[in-house]
Amino acid sequence: MASVDVEPDVALHVQDVGAGRPVVLLAGFGLNHAVWDGTVLALGATNRVLCIDLRGTGRSDKPIGDYGMERLAADVVAVLDALDLEDVTLVGYSFGGQIALKVAATAPKRLAQLVLVCSNGVRASRSDEFPFGPEPAPLQAALVNAERERRVATRRRTVVSAFASEPDAGLLDWLVRQQLDMPSWAAVACYDTYLNTDLVGLLPRVTLPVLQIIGTEDPVTVAEGAPWLQERLADARLVAIEGCGHYPMFEARAEFDEALMGFVAEAG
Repeated sequence: MASVDVEPDVALHVQDVGAGRPVVLLAGFGLNHAVWDGTVLALGATNRVLCIDLRGTGRSDKPIGDYGMERLAADVVAVLDALDLEDVTLVGYSFGGQIALKVAATAPKRLAQLVLVCSNGVRASRSDEFPFGPEPAPLQAALVNAERERRVATRRRTVVSAFASEPDAGLLDWLVRQQLDMPSWAAVACYDTYLNTDLVGLLPRVTLPVLQIIGTEDPVTVAEGAPWLQERLADARLVAIEGCGHYPMFEARAEFDEALMGFVAEAG
């Protein structure tokens, strides 16, 4: 385990296990390194696997302040630099996929591959150029109001609604506990970043190999946006897992592990 200072008085927790070429994993909104347990088990025999708790989540610091995309991406770059990681496969899940794409576009020197899991990378809401997903303003207003008025119930509903079918009760409770570790000030700030960040203009700068893994029944990340993204990346492939929702590491673990491990192995 490591603790990496990314700015004065802010440190990120990094789970660091295994040996070999590094794979760095970023979890989704409110989640932390624990969500990657099965993935670490699959990759740990052949690779060094590092899971970064983003600021506001898990065992990382949770300051009041900046949770914008520039800051979150800079945090990840700071970890890569501090640990002197090279030839990295950077994996971003959901909100983490946006952050990973930002890193790949603006600070690619330490990266070999990019993996987007249940993420279209460039946006989580619709725009004139990216016509997929919800309108950002009303959804953000609803989420912020619910966070303030019905925090626990809202976090639980958010998790359960992202599965393609009813999840196991124990798994649901465990994921909700992770979510509730993220304080409201971080959640409200990250809702704004998640729904309003636009990285479409950075796509020409993403030139490394990209694997995109989506669930065909994902109610959070619109699967129809994936072909749009694939057409605009220099070197990309898409794996669509049939019948899977927003949690492929739990809903379709075998298919997810096979796709990820095969891609990671291609880089040596």
